[in-house]
Amino acid sequence: MIEVRQLTKRYGDTVAVDRLDFTVDEGEILGFLGPNGAGKTTTMRILTGYFPPTSGTATIAGFDVVEQSRQARAAVGYLPESVPLYHDMRVGEYLRFVGGAKGLERPSAAREAERVMELTGITARRGQLIKQLSKGYRQRVGLAQALLGDPPVLILDEPTIGLDPRQIVEIRNLIKGFAGKKTVVLSSHILPEVAATCSKVVIINRGRLVAQGPPEMLAAGQGQGRSLRLVCMAEVAQVEKLLAELPAVASCAPDASRRVAQGACALRVEVTGGDQAQVELARALVEAGVGLLELTPVSLSLEEVFVHLTTSDTASQEA
Repeated sequence: MIEVRQLTKRYGDTVAVDRLDFTVDEGEILGFLGPNGAGKTTTMRILTGYFPPTSGTATIAGFDVVEQSRQARAAVGYLPESVPLYHDMRVGEYLRFVGGAKGLERPSAAREAERVMELTGITARRGQLIKQLSKGYRQRVGLAQALLGDPPVLILDEPTIGLDPRQIVEIRNLIKGFAGKKTVVLSSHILPEVAATCSKVVIINRGRLVAQGPPEMLAAGQGQGRSLRLVCMAEVAQVEKLLAELPAVASCAPDASRRVAQGACALRVEVTGGDQAQVELARALVEAGVGLLELTPVSLSLEEVFVHLTTSDTASQEA
């Protein structure tokens, strides 16, 4: 449904998006993540036809966003981070107006306005001036205008910003309900929200792709590595020396977060090779006579994955 190939955007000597590649399948909900200044908003503006890329291509529903801009934009509902609302219009009036701007006939625009107000929980506010609404309700109006016309693709930039916890849950459930029905690109700084809502995550940093895949796969080191908690009845130095001789061990460090019995030590160990590496590690410890008390995988949160990938990528580029 969405295909991005070698997408690049330059502003003079500044590269905002650098040869970006990713796809979003029909009915998939994609979490689009990156630190501030990573190029997320620039990418979403290119996808919505706000401005063209310097090079590369992007297609939506089979339409090129540059060569077939009108058709591509017709397939998209867009909620920008700063919602462009007409504050002196009433909610229902504004939504009918936007429906007309999207090409809907007046009766269709009125029906669509009622439908999206019901979806986003703002029906009771239809007669209220937008400028009188709280920030959370203005955000809901912005989401409602993105849903007008029932577009097959939604691009949502921070859709729950300004909402209270109850409203966040409601909007999150609404977005989750689009799975299999609409293709959604969701950008958010609330990473637990992304992990709970999205079936796939794309992480960018400095305009470049640093990781993509299901959240659970990224938490497992994208299928290449694994983090283990190791507890042994031995001195830390003895265990570290033993681990340094194992090819499957990428790194190890004392785990200060784990309290252990006197004479024992706890370490966080990064290994490559999946289950087999864990088996080899356990065998080596037992054969060395080290009292193995615990060897368990550690699940990383999406926040930990995000910080690791964006920090390590930044450090490598600076180096």
